[in-house]
Amino acid sequence: MSRILLVEDNEDLAFALRTALENEGFTVAIAGDGASGLEQATRDPVDLIILDLMLPRMDGYRVLRALRGAGIDAPILVLTAKGEEANKVQAFSMGGDDYVTKPFGVLELIARVKALLRRTRGKDAPPIPAVERFGEIEVNPASRTVYRGGQLVSLSPREFDLLLALVRRRGAAASRVELLREVWQYQTGVVSRTIDIHIAELRRKLEADPTEPRHIRTVWKVGYRLER
Repeated sequence: MSRILLVEDNEDLAFALRTALENEGFTVAIAGDGASGLEQATRDPVDLIILDLMLPRMDGYRVLRALRGAGIDAPILVLTAKGEEANKVQAFSMGGDDYVTKPFGVLELIARVKALLRRTRGKDAPPIPAVERFGEIEVNPASRTVYRGGQLVSLSPREFDLLLALVRRRGAAASRVELLREVWQYQTGVVSRTIDIHIAELRRKLEADPTEPRHIRTVWKVGYRLER
């Protein structure tokens, strides 16, 4: 049974989400502010975190940064009332795996929670070699670690799975829709931008010059491919 931590200061919304998630078989803990959410997440292991951005005591951005800084790699689904692109980019760059903009449908949120958990568990993933290398990058799927020039690189769970999706294709191009289906396991109205944001983060972390990427290459009007 998967354990979910919901960090949300709106008591009515938190109650409704907990009820809906428990009806789906999840165990749900609630934190009513950012500081409490961070404390619970670092004290009690969870399988997924649902994190509101607008929180008292400590906002969601600071919580997100602190969680990833503490080495907590559970997938994080961000809840935000802000629809601006910059807020989504900021959440992704700090290690968020997905977002839902308020107001949202409970069924949509549950679908995204299940998709994140399926991806994290690696169900139905095709077998791949123990270690993959390209340039000075070393990818170990078993330990879900990435090294660049011998130095550990911190990737969010979503970034890691996106990198694996490119590695598996052995240089073949992957469309944005294919990557969304494989890594996100559903389609949304922000297909291109969602993929592009994560690709930009991978380039920033793995490429010597992110503006002139050597390995993670854009395929015009198609998507991306990995060049060794």
